[in-house]
Amino acid sequence: MARTSRTITFSLPAEMAQRLDDATRSEGCTRSELLRAAVQRFIVEERDWRRLLHYGEARAEELGISSDDVADLVEEHRADADLAYSASPRSRMTGAVGRSPSGRPPERH
Repeated sequence: MARTSRTITFSLPAEMAQRLDDATRSEGCTRSELLRAAVQRFIVEERDWRRLLHYGEARAEELGISSDDVADLVEEHRADADLAYSASPRSRMTGAVGRSPSGRPPERH
């Protein structure tokens, strides 16, 4: 039966190799398992991040939004979300404007 994986050899600085070994012990896995998961995560997250970035750039261009406008828009959205939360029944129940029952600021979505 044909092998379904390939062996790849590479080097790491000594400190990084030690951190890898420490991580494998704490995670209870092999170097190969941890590195496969790390590579997969990097590939997926990097691809998704690039896709999101390109989408955001295209939408900003369509809407005529510059990078200088982004911080202002985020602050405006957060202020609107805080106002909406402080007017909600949940906020009135806790008596804490802009805070959840735990005392932390509300989650932003």
